[in-house]
Amino acid sequence: MTEELRPARRPNSLHFSSGPCAKRPGWSLENLKDACLGRSHRSGVGKAKLKAVIDQQRELLGIPDDYQVGIVPGSDTGAVEMALWSMLGARPVTMLAWESFGSGWASDVVKQLKLDDATVTTAGYGELPDLDAVDWSNDVVFTWNGTTSGVRVPNGDWIDADRDGLAICDATSAVFAMDLPWDKLDVTTWSWQKALGGEAAHGMLVLSPRAVERLENYTPPWPLPKVFRMTKGGKLIDGIFRGETINTPSMLAVEDALDALNWAKSVGGGKGMIDRTNANAKVVSDWVAKSDWAAYLADDPAIRSTTSVCLKITADWFTALPADDQSEAAKQLVSILADEGAALDIGHYRDAPAGLRIWAGATVETSDLDALMPWLDYGYAKLKATF
Repeated sequence: MTEELRPARRPNSLHFSSGPCAKRPGWSLENLKDACLGRSHRSGVGKAKLKAVIDQQRELLGIPDDYQVGIVPGSDTGAVEMALWSMLGARPVTMLAWESFGSGWASDVVKQLKLDDATVTTAGYGELPDLDAVDWSNDVVFTWNGTTSGVRVPNGDWIDADRDGLAICDATSAVFAMDLPWDKLDVTTWSWQKALGGEAAHGMLVLSPRAVERLENYTPPWPLPKVFRMTKGGKLIDGIFRGETINTPSMLAVEDALDALNWAKSVGGGKGMIDRTNANAKVVSDWVAKSDWAAYLADDPAIRSTTSVCLKITADWFTALPADDQSEAAKQLVSILADEGAALDIGHYRDAPAGLRIWAGATVETSDLDALMPWLDYGYAKLKATF
């Protein structure tokens, strides 16, 4: 019976990982032949390529001219930590956490920075806390899209336009996939490895004029490592935001980012990337609507991620299993799909409820998601037959 469900067509690309994510369609190592290799990143050509990465992202994303855009070390994690360690402590801070990375930032603030006036507001996987209750006299740290929970904030309406605190946003799986209200964000971070399908290790940091003012008028009471320092003599080190990176970047990764940005421009820029993401997410939502065994981890459609789509298995036989057995069964399903040549790396995040996590960002072709959906049913049927 199971074999009767075997689909005739497989996805052309099996890459549905939520990070690092699929390379853009048509990607090849040949695209990187003009990389500035064997040269200093401080050479004229090296700095020009780094500045091009900054300028193209500013243009494609519509980032305001008076915002600072920089490349920093340590991927999105490095960018977030730079902001936390350099800016927090000036006023009370609210940490919003509804997935693994937000929980990690909260832990750093409470256990490493040891801020006494930090408030941690949490929600379970698949949910959001009461955003309307957020006190904007505080600095507020949050993820726009919960990569590990499949939950995103619905919009920026809950962010106070007249806020006293800073809005510090980890947007790494939202940028180039969701519309961000830049006027509501003071610090925004992401990495090339998510929606752009770029290589890891480099992060992006965007600062509003209010964030720059904080940096230039506040000195935290703790030591700052060199890679976190963004000011000198009370002034912003503006070279960071012109491509003069704090440490040595991989110029091969820089060339790959430029390739991804050129492709993004070719499909309609930021809007085109969002449209591709939404089309991909619709393929999954149409399938979920008909499924008798799978559902979204997030019940509310308004807060469901369109990139890191997290699904739970709702069948009675599965939910009756102990939690550890559910996790093992979900891993078996992932292995079945990999062995069948249908999908790679779509297991739930290690701290999240058992299920599937499918990347639906713009670098994934809609036709590949169309091909994947029947394989989910086949893999499930094969899994169920073993129980």
